[in-house]
Amino acid sequence: MQNTKTRGEAAALVIVVFLLGALLGGVGNHVWGDRVWGKQPSLAHPTRDQLVSSLTHELQLNADQQQQLGAIIDDTRSQIHAVYAPVDAQRETLRQNGRNRIRAILTPEQKPKFEAFMQRLDEQRKKSEQEH
Repeated sequence: MQNTKTRGEAAALVIVVFLLGALLGGVGNHVWGDRVWGKQPSLAHPTRDQLVSSLTHELQLNADQQQQLGAIIDDTRSQIHAVYAPVDAQRETLRQNGRNRIRAILTPEQKPKFEAFMQRLDEQRKKSEQEH
């Protein structure tokens, strides 16, 4: 009887240690990822200054070239934004239509929670857009 109880306790201890290891490993990976990978500048959408700095370093641009490059980048980005402005307006209309359809299926108790969720989502989107 004592032997069976000891085996059960040992098995439980092994399971607890395994679960704690998995939990700590997941938390450690998350923290490591935030600290190491999370702070690197985005290469998909570099800022104007990142582009000028990188190209200056790679091509040994002089001050006049750097200034001209900055102007070209600004002009190109403004043209791109002008092209996407109508699409952005359509996307916002579609987003609002989708939200209205979701609101229609929610209970009165769920609607404030949905609005709070959407507000957080909009703030994250706005912050992300400002970074790019």
